[in-house]
Amino acid sequence: MAEQGKSMSQDARWIGVRMGLIGAVTASVIVAVIAPRFAGHAAALSFHPHAPDLDKIAQASLVIRIHLFSALTALMIGAVLMMRVKGTAAHKLLGWTWVLAMGATAVSSLFIRAVNPGHFSFIHLLSGWVIVGLPGAVYAIKRGKVAAHRRAMTGMFVGGLLLAGLFTFIPGRLMWAVFFG
Repeated sequence: MAEQGKSMSQDARWIGVRMGLIGAVTASVIVAVIAPRFAGHAAALSFHPHAPDLDKIAQASLVIRIHLFSALTALMIGAVLMMRVKGTAAHKLLGWTWVLAMGATAVSSLFIRAVNPGHFSFIHLLSGWVIVGLPGAVYAIKRGKVAAHRRAMTGMFVGGLLLAGLFTFIPGRLMWAVFFG
């Protein structure tokens, strides 16, 4: 049984590494495609790292603050869930909390349309994926399909949080201004 738990843990790590590499390559390609769009906006591309300007977050709209709070909540809980033993009562409680935070993050993102003013953008595809994937992952674990549950949840953590989080640091977006603008 210990051998099985060890190999499952190693499998989860390799899944995370593969998803991270796929995410990094995807992010690089997307940034390469998006960067020329900002070529005429030298001010938006200026890079001046500094202490976070939290006043910019305080001045943001309510939906953006809700989105940021729920995303950071999901990120922290997700990191804890990835490192801890699976299947325990604590895992289930944190898991349901993570599902609620991820759901709030995905739904609130539908009301944020700064990348493509007034319209959805390619980033919203990740939101749709999470909105559809969360119930599917919960259904999988309720049916005892642990591997499917693990793949779905790891994918949403890496793609729906980490990859989507990288997009918030595109020049001209709020997180870019908070840390680099």
